[in-house]
Amino acid sequence: MVILFDQFNLSEDIYKVIFATEQQEIVGKMLINYMWDNGGEIGKTEMSIFATRLHDGEAVIKEKGRSPMDKEVRISYNKRQFYDRILTPMRGMGLIDYDLYKKTYKVSDKFNKLMIKIGLTWLRELDRRKK
Repeated sequence: MVILFDQFNLSEDIYKVIFATEQQEIVGKMLINYMWDNGGEIGKTEMSIFATRLHDGEAVIKEKGRSPMDKEVRISYNKRQFYDRILTPMRGMGLIDYDLYKKTYKVSDKFNKLMIKIGLTWLRELDRRKK
């Protein structure tokens, strides 16, 4: 996945930096929140249930409030597109890790380590050009 950002207009919200559309941002946040609610790690079955609930329009963004004006808000997102545009890119960037042995998805800090590695690679390139 390619991340394009403007250093002068960098959002404070990581999801706005990573995803192209608002709907992708919402689904990405929902996935991470779901994972944190389950101890930061979920199995393949739980991931499939999450994707199916999104696909069927059963995923709730906003709970119904006490006021009649506070209506419940649900979101629908195609299951295949969820795997192609949300989960796979998040795995590729190191935001989510998949353990082949335990068959679980886990929230990861590899994204940060990779960004540091990219920055160091750029510093080495600058240093090489200066010599």
